[in-house]
Order: sequence, then C-alpha cells, then structure tokens
Amino acid sequence: MRVILVAIHPYPSPQAVPLANGFLAAYQREYASSRNPVDVLLRDFFLHQDVAGCVAELLSLKPDVVGFSLYVWNRAQCLTLAEELRRLLPGTLLFAGGPEASADPRALLDGGGLDFLVAGEGEVTFVDVCLALAEGKGVGGIPGVVVAGGEGKLPSPRGVLSDLDAIPSPWLSGVLDASRYCGVLWQLSRGCAFSCDFCYDARGESGVRRFSLERVEAELRYFAAAEVSQVFVLDSTFNQDVGRAKAILRLIRKIAPRTHFHFEVRCEFLDGEMARLFAGITCSLQIGLQSADPRVLRQVGRSFRRDAFAAKVALLNRSGAVFGFDLMYGLPGDSLEGFRESVDYALSLYPNHLDIFPLAILPGTALAARADADGLCHLAEPPYTLLSSPTLSAADLGQARRLALACDVFYTRGKAVAWFNSVMAALGVRPSLFLGRFGEWLAREKGPGITEEALDDGDIWKLQRDWLTAAFDTKKLKRLLALVLDLVDYHHHYAAALLAPLEPSPFRGLGRTRLLTLPARLAPSTRLARFNYEILDILEAGEPDIGAFVAHAPCSGSWAAIYPRGDDVCTESLIEPYFRLLEKLDGRTPCGRIAANLGVPEEDALSFLEFAVAERIVIPQRG
Repeated sequence: MRVILVAIHPYPSPQAVPLANGFLAAYQREYASSRNPVDVLLRDFFLHQDVAGCVAELLSLKPDVVGFSLYVWNRAQCLTLAEELRRLLPGTLLFAGGPEASADPRALLDGGGLDFLVAGEGEVTFVDVCLALAEGKGVGGIPGVVVAGGEGKLPSPRGVLSDLDAIPSPWLSGVLDASRYCGVLWQLSRGCAFSCDFCYDARGESGVRRFSLERVEAELRYFAAAEVSQVFVLDSTFNQDVGRAKAILRLIRKIAPRTHFHFEVRCEFLDGEMARLFAGITCSLQIGLQSADPRVLRQVGRSFRRDAFAAKVALLNRSGAVFGFDLMYGLPGDSLEGFRESVDYALSLYPNHLDIFPLAILPGTALAARADADGLCHLAEPPYTLLSSPTLSAADLGQARRLALACDVFYTRGKAVAWFNSVMAALGVRPSLFLGRFGEWLAREKGPGITEEALDDGDIWKLQRDWLTAAFDTKKLKRLLALVLDLVDYHHHYAAALLAPLEPSPFRGLGRTRLLTLPARLAPSTRLARFNYEILDILEAGEPDIGAFVAHAPCSGSWAAIYPRGDDVCTESLIEPYFRLLEKLDGRTPCGRIAANLGVPEEDALSFLEFAVAERIVIPQRG
C-alpha cells in the first residue's frame, strides 16, 4: 500500500519544511507491521502552484491513500486538490490532519472531498490507520479518527504520547534531509502552559511535554554537520523552563555557533543570564506582546504589567540580543486609539521588528465559542479575520491595517530601530501618528493596494528619505534633516553589508607592486556612502540627540566604505581621493592608472589598495 503525505506551503522559504508529515512517516517506519508493509512518501507543494500540475504529480505516484497536512493558509488549496483527486482517482482514500482538521472536523467532512480526518496528535493514530487499511479494514472506531458521514466529532479521543522520545526524529532517522531545505523546523516540546483565548495551541491537552536533552543535542549536532543556516524553533514558549532553555542555549553556542536560530519567548521568564546567552549566539527572539492594554489582554486570558515587561525587555537591549514583538489589532475591547497606543508602547522599547496581524477567530478556540456573544463579526472561512467589533468598525480596521503596513515598510523593512525614536523626538510626534501619516502618503504615492512584498529594500530606502524630507520641511526642522538622512543612509548600507555574502579574493600572496598593474572591482558586499557629517562622530554618538548633535558638530561631510568582516560590519572613513578610487574601479582599468588620474601618489595608492584587498573591500582581477 502506498500512502502520500502532502504538505502545501505558503511559498518557498526557510520554513517550508514538512516537519509534521516527517514525524508521521518516521513513527510509521519505526512501528509499522512487517506483515503488511506500507510505503509512505512525502510531497511538498506551494500555494502558487497550478493544481493540475500537483494532481499530475500525485497521479504518477499511483497512491492508494493521500493525506493532507491542513492549516489555515492552505485549507482551500488542499480541498481543491482533494476534489480533483476524487474525480480522477475515485478509489483512492483521502484524509487530512493538522490544526484545521482538529478544530473544525464537521465542516471539513461536510464538503465531501475527504473520507476521514486524523484529529489531535497524529503519530499513533496514523500507524493504526495504515495497519487497518493495509489489512483491508475500515478506519471507523480508531481513536483520533473522524469518519465522513458521522457526527463530525471524535468517537474516541486519542491521548497524547507522554514520552516524546518514542517518536523517532525525522532528521536523525533520515526521513527528512536537511540538505534539501534552506532552513529547518525544530520541535523541542509540544503543548502550551497558557490558555490564550485566541490561540489553539493549548486546546485538548494541558501542560508541556519535552524531548530529552540527549535528543536535542543529537539533532543539534546533525544540523551543525549539515551546515544548516537557519533553524526555526517551534516551541510556543521556548524559555518557560528556564534551566532547560539555558542548557540548550549553551549547547547551541558550543555546537552550532554559526547557525541562526529563531525563538518564541515570553518576557516573564527572562533574566540577565538568559539575555546574555541569547546575545551570545546568532538568533532572533519573537515576543507575543499582542496589546499593551492590560484590560484588553485580561479579556483573552492574558495578564500584563507594562513596567515589568519593559524591565525584562531592557535586559535584552543591554545584552545586545535581537528581538521583535507580535501585535494584534481587533482583540475584544480594543479600539483604534488603543491599538495606536500599543504601537507607541512597543516602539518605545526598541524592538528590531514588529509583526502586526489582524485578529483571526480560529475554530476551536475559546474566542470562537463566544464570538457571537461578544459581537465579533468575522470571516466564516480561512483566514477567519475580524470584520468588525463593538469597539472597532470596519473603517477603523482599515486604518489599523494601513498603520500595520506603514510599520512593516518604514520601521521593520526600513531597518529603523537604531534611529527611529531619536527622529520621533526631534519631530515631537507620536510614532503611531507619524507612521499613520506615512501610510496615507504611501497609499497616494504607490496606490491604495500597495503591499510590503511589492517593495524591495531600495524602494523602501527611497521612500524613507522622501517622506522624512517632507516631514522636516519646516523652518525650525530643516537644519536637522542632513543628520537624519545620514542616519537613514548608514543603517540601510549597514544592513545591506551585514546580509551580503562574503566573496573570497581570487589571489593569495599577491605581490604588493602588482596591485597597481592589475584591474580590480569593488566587492559586491562593500557599500560606498557619502555623508553630511563625519560618520565616525555619528557612530560614536550612539543614539544621538539630533538637535544637540547638529548644534555642536560641523557639517563637514565624510566618505566611507561599509563592508562585512567575519560576523561583523566595519565602517572605514575615507579621504575623498580614496573614496573616488574605489568608486571608479571597473574591473578592466589598472588600479594604478585610476589612481594617477585622480592625482593619488603611487606609494599612497599602493598602501591603500593593500589594505582594501586584505579587508576584501576590493577584489583584484586577473590581467
């Protein structure tokens, strides 16, 4: 019997990994009956793919059973695919599992495209299903299975595995090969200790179960050996068990120091040591703030104290750890002004990024059960987003959506964390008001349907400069604009250099005198920039008081090369002739001829080029 497990991802990305299906396949391989072998294959598709092409690929595999990993974002595509398979392969059994299958079984089975669902944790149920089907039996009555034509409820709920190590690792068992993906998903635990009313994570079970540290270390060594570049940790709250979290962070620093990790954490479990451990590895943290209004958060089962939260975040800022916040607009009791205040509070804490979402009323959550009573009007189909509430009209939600887009574009994509609050102080304006006006201007400039994905980093940099030039266009503020633009320009170039891949020099032991006879080109990772003020003075000032800096620093101009070195970015302030030399490198003209044309003495040019080659600012070319 052949079973195909299908994952449909939103788009190609480091997170497009079929981990849930990998767990099913690994468990089935370990515990399957040898009497009736089952061949389990994994297939990955994406939302933008043509359904006909996906169906054709599945038909070529001649499946007996096809299962879909069902989420909010792929529900429609999965059901469409199932309908086509039902039409072309009427004898094939079709099923689904995942959060949508567990939360909304009746609605899924009423559509007629699926024969049954696997609800809840699926590994043991999947093995039982495969065994029954291989023996020619039905799946009705198997704990955790919901069959079409029934009541849409679990006839016999399936308990969860208490020992997670009983599930073989998809990575260590070879079911999933890290070299096939540009990132990996890593599950260290299951369950959630919290019961937020808008979330499905803790429904159906209580407490948190964890894989052993021995398993964690073994997977970590596998990722390091495979040179995995990014790891997304799926735990709802990575740092709830403080001692375990610190132990894992120490393992990461020891075993995989060059891999970038993404964690979801809660502030209340942070302390100074943990903040330093996060800062000591390559990682980013996501913190679910959701709202800065304690009254609003109480209505969805969360508690919040502004001062305590800010004090914990300050630990991250002092350590240098990279972090961002989740914010949600549309929570019960929230208003447009309340959402603006949450944005202001969040930005005052210097997050590296903000991820802002509309409230989704997910099936199976406590919020969905009381949505009608609370007056929450929402989409009945995925993505289930809020349409209006007693405190947020449809028009208010439109304004909140525009503010969220403005924050995504100007602050997060615009790499504005290091200078944003200084600029707001110079303007004397609330961040949410500034971003709201930017959002209105952006809609006029680019059209009301503009999306963040439609803009590249260069577009956003230009939009920032144009909008700030307009914002500072008053007699009182105009004198501050030159420094503001220097800050924007520097951090744009810094981010570009930080993300650029290093290109090795093709020459080793290049003779010093040959440098002038060879052509060279600027390394792709190097950024050349002209500033109104001395760039080193700006960097020394840290987060400057813009008015005070302008009052005391000469606007004398500077030139700089900004380039990566190891895991850091260097900024070299240059005299103008050296800057022009770098600027004119074309990969064809000998460096000595360019230097002579610029009036740079030969010995000076040699010394500078020697430095520039050693730092990989420039790459010599073969003559």
